[in-house]
Amino acid sequence: MLQLGERVVIVGDAFEQNLPVGEYGYVIAYDRNPDNAFDYVIRAPKTGRNYYVPSSDVESEELLLEYEAERATKEALIDYALATHNEKLFMHVMNGGDQDADGQKEPTKEVMSQAEFIKQVNLRAWI
Repeated sequence: MLQLGERVVIVGDAFEQNLPVGEYGYVIAYDRNPDNAFDYVIRAPKTGRNYYVPSSDVESEELLLEYEAERATKEALIDYALATHNEKLFMHVMNGGDQDADGQKEPTKEVMSQAEFIKQVNLRAWI
């Protein structure tokens, strides 16, 4: 649950209220009425208006920055792995770690040649 006064980013418009999607706002109140679909009242400084929004339409700015940093890091690692032909790093990044709950690496099912690896990368690039 978001805290009062927390800076949030409007990420959706589920009820088509003409919300300023992509803009930031501040949580100014909770809507605790169980008969209502809205969870928060958001103040958007750019428009100078208050909006009733469900929790799915807003996201904490800090959380969005974390997601963006993780995505940029993953893309940079993929670019580095492709530039250096580091197949292990590429597979590690693409498979999300390649480890089970015990921390043990899963055995690889087959060994690809460098030509097959490049072919797989090119196939994923076109998808």
